[in-house]
Amino acid sequence: MRFETVSFLSDYGTTDEFVGVVHSVIRQIAPEVRVIDLTHQVPAHDIRAGGLTLARSAQYLAPGVVLAVVDPGVGTARKAIAVEVGDGESILVGPDNGLLAPAVAMVGGATRAVELTAEAYRFPAPGPTFAGRDVFAPAAAHLCNGVDLTELGPEIDPFSLTPAMIPITREEGDELIAEVLWTDQFGNLQLNVDPAEIESLGDRIELRFGTRSRTGIRHETYAEVAVGEIGLIVDSYGLVSLAVNRASAAEELVLYTGDEVRVVLSDDPDGRAPSAGTVTRVEIGAKP
Repeated sequence: MRFETVSFLSDYGTTDEFVGVVHSVIRQIAPEVRVIDLTHQVPAHDIRAGGLTLARSAQYLAPGVVLAVVDPGVGTARKAIAVEVGDGESILVGPDNGLLAPAVAMVGGATRAVELTAEAYRFPAPGPTFAGRDVFAPAAAHLCNGVDLTELGPEIDPFSLTPAMIPITREEGDELIAEVLWTDQFGNLQLNVDPAEIESLGDRIELRFGTRSRTGIRHETYAEVAVGEIGLIVDSYGLVSLAVNRASAAEELVLYTGDEVRVVLSDDPDGRAPSAGTVTRVEIGAKP
């Protein structure tokens, strides 16, 4: 199978030449392929942020190869991998450090996976620290040209690959303990809260941040949030976000990605016990 699209994500930024070099390597090997730059502004070395970005994007990406590089372990014993999903509809290429796991899980699990070891499909490297150029980009381009996945290296069990650790909410007393998953360009704060978790709380919900508290008010759109209000919006990915109309909720609340937000729950006559744990493992496991 040949592919026409490479969707490319990294933490390279755009100050240095890294992104352009990767583009050029792909073009030399697969000149007809279109490269879509998903983002290169993932915070440096932030595997979780990169994985969540991929997960948010996965169902909207064009079929093809997804090239993802957030790789603080570059040059070490961590594996370079390619993971097939959708019975061959797409292949994700990147480091085995948990970066790919959320997206693979989002689209239904892996069909096959290989370790990228075949020298014929790598660039000669003067050093081991630019795998995006020397390992991942050539692999992505050769896959686009129709090279079979198994020619790039030995098959490996998808269940053996590194999972991602994604935070989940938990209850403590009268509070739902949540976390800011993502602060977007506009300063909106996406929480790891499903709207169903707060459905019974009404339109005005108390939010606590350390020693501070604010009232969040439910709205359907950003424009409905009144001046001075903190809006609770179900965002385009189906999670609850904190927003301020035409301003930054992050700046208003002094909250950023990874910070804790406590949602005050209404009285529960059933006396629900707090749920255990704060994170869930997201496996790359094989598609059933």
